[in-house]
Amino acid sequence: PHLRALMEESEETVNLAVEEQYAAVYLLQVECRQMMRAFARPGGRVPLHCSSVGKALLMAMPEADLSHFLRQRSLRRVTAGTIHTPAALRANLVQARERGYAIDDEEQAIGLRCIASPVFNENGESIAAISVSGPMARISDARIPVLGDLVRRKADAISIQIGGALPDWHPSTPLSRTGDRS
Repeated sequence: PHLRALMEESEETVNLAVEEQYAAVYLLQVECRQMMRAFARPGGRVPLHCSSVGKALLMAMPEADLSHFLRQRSLRRVTAGTIHTPAALRANLVQARERGYAIDDEEQAIGLRCIASPVFNENGESIAAISVSGPMARISDARIPVLGDLVRRKADAISIQIGGALPDWHPSTPLSRTGDRS
């Protein structure tokens, strides 16, 4: 129901993905009613470093796991906009953590923008990511923060409904809002 509600509120296609062997694997898609829409086949795999669902999963990874990923995987360019260096990806993930959502800005496909947030288990570990996807004509620069906040709130609601806990670094936690992370 949260994914359907996200599709209705955003009027964009919604996806659910998990990480498997350093790729994001789509499990579910709720297609929007727009004529132009993104399509991700359930079971389809995309690189973590250039998809919003992948970056949402990476931003929530423990530092040791992220460092291992960056040492083991090449950050292959898929489009001219693909982030392809470890330093640039780390900087992008820091910004994503601060916002609570990751952005794919034509990094996986020309003309496509996606915004995703992680879903957390009871230990505050990321177990999935949800996203909205659509053409740049509809997901403008001005609309990104609005959709990002919406996606983050829906991911948080799913986390809470399944008994999950938001990690201390998450923008929705009281410690994060006050800036006191001691």
